[in-house]
Amino acid sequence: MPAHASTSRPQAGTSRSDAPPLTERQEARRRRILRASAQLASRGGFDAVQMREVAESSQVALGTLYRYFPSKVHLLVATMQDQLERLHGTLRKRPPAGDSAAERVAETLMRAFCALQREPDLADAMVRALTFADRSVSPEVDQVSRQTTAIILDAMGQDDPTPGQLSAVRVIEHTWLSALITWLSGRASIAQVQGDIETVCRLIGLAESGRK
Repeated sequence: MPAHASTSRPQAGTSRSDAPPLTERQEARRRRILRASAQLASRGGFDAVQMREVAESSQVALGTLYRYFPSKVHLLVATMQDQLERLHGTLRKRPPAGDSAAERVAETLMRAFCALQREPDLADAMVRALTFADRSVSPEVDQVSRQTTAIILDAMGQDDPTPGQLSAVRVIEHTWLSALITWLSGRASIAQVQGDIETVCRLIGLAESGRK
């Protein structure tokens, strides 16, 4: 997943960084849109997500849909943030059990990977949207990054990371996304993905030892 400098926790129900808070009715509409996007993507990947079909499935006008999400790429990146937010909630209910921060983060990211593995078309659609995203999608990409960072920091048990730890988190995020891309393209096995994730998570131990 993309990694950026910001580490503030994402606010549920937001997509554009400069947008005012959504009303309860608007939030419910947005959640219907994201649910429709995920359902369509899970059935046929990136190409299956057509804005008109999303509007019809979520029972909103096409113009309303475009006010929430200016393009399919905006929508699918926001869908990824929503999926990660759901995963984060699950992880908080059943946190990783590793003895070290590196082990807990590796377990967390493999659980995230396995969740995406169960919906490969949805995973492919969201990752393709991330790779297609230009500057206009930066707010949505930032939300994905902040959500991913929050998940990793929670697994580390770290509320006040050092610059070195944040650097390690960024490298871990990049590696996780790269491993996901190579698996989706058939160029890496699950065992290879797990090995890469476990290897890069060792950076956490190095960053923590450097703090002392």
